Amino acid sequence: MLRVGGRRRRRLPVNAEINLTNLIDVAFVLLIIFMITAPILQGGIEVALPQADAAPITTSDALVVSVARNGDVFVEKVKVASLDEFENVFRTYATGEKRKQVTLKGDRAVPFGAVVDVLGRMVRMDIADVGLAVEPRN
Repeated sequence: MLRVGGRRRRRLPVNAEINLTNLIDVAFVLLIIFMITAPILQGGIEVALPQADAAPITTSDALVVSVARNGDVFVEKVKVASLDEFENVFRTYATGEKRKQVTLKGDRAVPFGAVVDVLGRMVRMDIADVGLAVEPRN
């Protein structure tokens, strides 16, 4: 062994283990953060969707149009006063952000005709890719 300053220096054994406790703690914190923020990232307003046997929507960058229980129409979270105003607001959102897909969310208590009116306006504006949002059955 080497003598430094009159004391003997001992070599420490090589420790090749990784402390996983800190790594697991970080992973759990990230999981919790993603679980909390995932519902917030959904666009549009909160509506009670009808249930159907359908696959979940995989894209999150779609423009969300919602029809609320009372018949109010929203583009993302912006309420529109009428269907004529809907066309103007929708064009602003659709062209300004270069979104190609649209998700239409209709509350289950709203008459089907109100949802079809909004869908008809989008078809008249040459929107080709419209998906109807539903809640998957258990």
